[in-house]
Amino acid sequence: MDCNSTNLSFGQTGYFSKIIIDYLNQSPSLRPFYTHPVSPEGIAAAIQARQSAQPDRHLLVKELQEQYKGVETAEYVSNNIQSLLQPNTFTITTAHQPAIFTGNLYFIYKIVHVIKLADRLKKEHPGNHFVPVFWMGSEDADLDELGHVYLGGEKLVWETKQTGAVGRMNTKGLEKLIHRIEGELSVQPFGKELIQLLRNCYLRSSDIQTATFKLINTLFAEYGLVVIMPDNANLKRVMAPVFRDDLLQHTPAGVVNKTIEQLTQQEHKVQAHPREINLFYLKDNVRELIALNGDKYEVRNTTLSFSREEILAELEAHPERFSPNVILRGLYQETVLPNIAFIGGGGETAYWLELKDLFTHYSTPFPVLIVRNSFLIIENKWQEKIRRLGLNAEDLFQSEQQLLTALVSRHRNGELKLKNELDAAIRVYDLLKDKAANIDRSLLQHVEALQARTLKPLQELEKKMLRAEKRKYEAEQRQIQTIRQALFPRNGLQERVENFMPWYAGYGKEFIHMVYNHSLTLEQAFTVIQFAN
Repeated sequence: MDCNSTNLSFGQTGYFSKIIIDYLNQSPSLRPFYTHPVSPEGIAAAIQARQSAQPDRHLLVKELQEQYKGVETAEYVSNNIQSLLQPNTFTITTAHQPAIFTGNLYFIYKIVHVIKLADRLKKEHPGNHFVPVFWMGSEDADLDELGHVYLGGEKLVWETKQTGAVGRMNTKGLEKLIHRIEGELSVQPFGKELIQLLRNCYLRSSDIQTATFKLINTLFAEYGLVVIMPDNANLKRVMAPVFRDDLLQHTPAGVVNKTIEQLTQQEHKVQAHPREINLFYLKDNVRELIALNGDKYEVRNTTLSFSREEILAELEAHPERFSPNVILRGLYQETVLPNIAFIGGGGETAYWLELKDLFTHYSTPFPVLIVRNSFLIIENKWQEKIRRLGLNAEDLFQSEQQLLTALVSRHRNGELKLKNELDAAIRVYDLLKDKAANIDRSLLQHVEALQARTLKPLQELEKKMLRAEKRKYEAEQRQIQTIRQALFPRNGLQERVENFMPWYAGYGKEFIHMVYNHSLTLEQAFTVIQFAN
């Protein structure tokens, strides 16, 4: 796929929060909330910090090898898993819940980002090895968020009555969605390959997390990506001291709340709030919050309850039944992995900025926080329309009305602007003010009132002239509307609505190669990819 790309600042797009723009711009107000900057120097410092705080590598490799048992993968992946035994091997990690069929496009983008960064660091730090890792958030119970995809503008919903962790749900019912997808995409060049991929992964797996694991492995094994499913008793046992501290002393809430106070004082919006207890109880089809009521630990929306001794005995015997919420999830990840950088979206990065002191408290290195790559992909059919309108990549992030105004103004070459006339009127009134002031300064207020009454009608006339001219551009307005609706579905970023399947059906794995080729590493910019004619 022959493509060109243009990089914009995230701020230029208008789609990212203030805290993320401030973080990307290295605002001094946020400097206390992260350890290492996004730079080669920051990466080097993270490597040094991680060298002196090693995880249990033998446990990690043992559990990964068990997870991959019976799964066909690339030798590259097997070698990467084995390399994790070495103290000079580090991970670059991203994370996401197991949304059906990967959910939104950015699921693919964040994975490619960790792969591209790991490849770069291998060249820049030849004495070390770097493994790209996908950490699956399979314990998330938000089926409303994870159980649908958009295809051709239509929302396809997985109809199931299952409850609890989505990753543990069986895949029954997804055959109907796959049949619906087949009807739309099987005619594409790689459509049949895609449908077979979905059937192999989802209809031959016992649960969603296994299906997602197989899908990611099939798409990215050639790049050496290691997938880890942390819904694992032996890995969670490593976190038992933290879980115990959370249950008994509520330390995480105390630490993070202090950080939140500091963020609020800097007028930054808080992304996530800790609870007194930041653990869910996870068993069978239940994933519900644990709450302390008097001297009883109750599991919300169930009849389950534990005394202090009982909850500690449960933690000792079944650590897999304790599921960290957003406050503790990252700490779990960084305790298990020899990680130096975490790549996440805007919301993820915002809540990680609340966690630095929590990591310090538990003597765990805080990774470099990298905002994931974002893309807008423009195919040829839209490029031609954009070119005919005289627009470019930066223009596309404006509203329809802003684009039409720019188009009309450019065609009339400034004829609709009354700037010269307004400037002339202002000069006249400036002269009148001078004359009036020489006679009596109290007349100045009267002259200023006359000026306002004169300028306002001229400004209104300018707006009316522009509106009248816009009405002559109905065809162009429709074209702008069509382009915007196609490239910004539901008036949002393409990557937050569209799914990878139509792109894969059209281009196969070449689509992933294209994303890889245009992915940035530490540059932190928004990329517009335009297909070359």
